[in-house]
Amino acid sequence: MERIINFDSVHDYNAFNNNETLHPLISIVDLSKADPRSHYKMNFGLFCIILKEIKCGDLKYGNNYYDYQEGTLVFFAPGQVIEVDANGEIYQPVGKALIFHPDFLHGTALGKHMDDYSFFSYNTNEALHLSEKERKIILDCFAKIEYELEQSIDKHSKTLIASNIELFLNYCTRFYDRQFITRDTVHKGVLERFEDLLNGYFTSDRPRTEGLPSVAWCADQLNLSANYFGDLVKKETGKSAQEYIQAKVINIAKERIFNINKSVSEIAYDLGFKYPQHFTRLFKQRVGCTPSEFRKSNEDMIFSSN
Repeated sequence: MERIINFDSVHDYNAFNNNETLHPLISIVDLSKADPRSHYKMNFGLFCIILKEIKCGDLKYGNNYYDYQEGTLVFFAPGQVIEVDANGEIYQPVGKALIFHPDFLHGTALGKHMDDYSFFSYNTNEALHLSEKERKIILDCFAKIEYELEQSIDKHSKTLIASNIELFLNYCTRFYDRQFITRDTVHKGVLERFEDLLNGYFTSDRPRTEGLPSVAWCADQLNLSANYFGDLVKKETGKSAQEYIQAKVINIAKERIFNINKSVSEIAYDLGFKYPQHFTRLFKQRVGCTPSEFRKSNEDMIFSSN
């Protein structure tokens, strides 16, 4: 039977890696203290961010491997199952990990917007690749948290630790923004493939049978997680992936409205709307008038083209 290790508490993860537990809900873990290991699966009940100093084993989430090299950060959220595949070899982990239980966030400013850090849901080919300067900043953040953990717990401890976690995550957000720009060769063509995907979808019969394409479906077709894909589209276009899809729908709708042989309702169904009134509402939000009003205002062009 495949070995699955459950990490439901900070103590569980510390014990697995031969580290002392200084706080029941948070820890900075020195992975070099861990025993040599091989293939296994980890089931996380914690938030976990790992910075490994060497390439040792491949990380796999679902059916896909991380683009995981030396000096990269990977982010795991509670409920994720991660597989380490070392191809049967024994290896010695080296690096640092920040782990904290969801309960630690209760009552903190960070807890109110933890969902904003979408990179905890990135999965394939989406690790954060750090420059040497960025790596030093990350290690400095870890050191500040570790310093607080080594002090006697007082009324300021939780606030200071949570603030340092938030600072760390904000740096990660900045570094991911940089990565979206600098890793052009990895991201090259994603928007073009997204556009081709939508074009192919709307020229087929699929909208009538399957409805409008979702962001998750598009991301899956492009072999990206929904969050990573959404963030990439946002950085490149200034629009969310959902807004991009809706804009595409409206552009196609404007063309099809010129076909007077189809009613507005038929056009709505052809585009994947279950109810024509939903199409009318979106069209008015985007264009400023209803599809019928748009058709009427362009009557001269419509009749000249038919």
